[in-house]
Amino acid sequence: MKISAKERAGLRAMVEFARHYGKGPISLRQVAQAEALPLPYLEQIVLDLRRAGLLTSVRGPRGGYLLARDPATLSVGDIFRAVEGELMSVNCTRTDGSPCARESFCATRSIWQTVFLRVTETLDRTFLADLLRDAEPAIPTKGC
Repeated sequence: MKISAKERAGLRAMVEFARHYGKGPISLRQVAQAEALPLPYLEQIVLDLRRAGLLTSVRGPRGGYLLARDPATLSVGDIFRAVEGELMSVNCTRTDGSPCARESFCATRSIWQTVFLRVTETLDRTFLADLLRDAEPAIPTKGC
């Protein structure tokens, strides 16, 4: 399984928003700088996060963005779904109800379902608040 650059950047940005939870809005420029993300790329990701109801915006000179919910209620799975849609793109694990043509005789279906369940459980049971407990303050670096 490969985690996309968009998922990684979205999660990093949301961790930064979580660091500022309860302190008012933070500008995208501040988030981009703290997480070493290109501002135009971050703007695209934030659109998806807003559409999903994970972020809200505040206009004005002291405006910016803030988490729409407590970090203890926002899971990594919520964030990944907001920016990329499904968590895994294997036909036999799709959640939209579309059947796989090989379903009745596929020897590998069970392993993909098991992987999907474990990944989903892990991402849906890991919350921003959990990540903050183990994190040091943001240090601009490349990677992750």
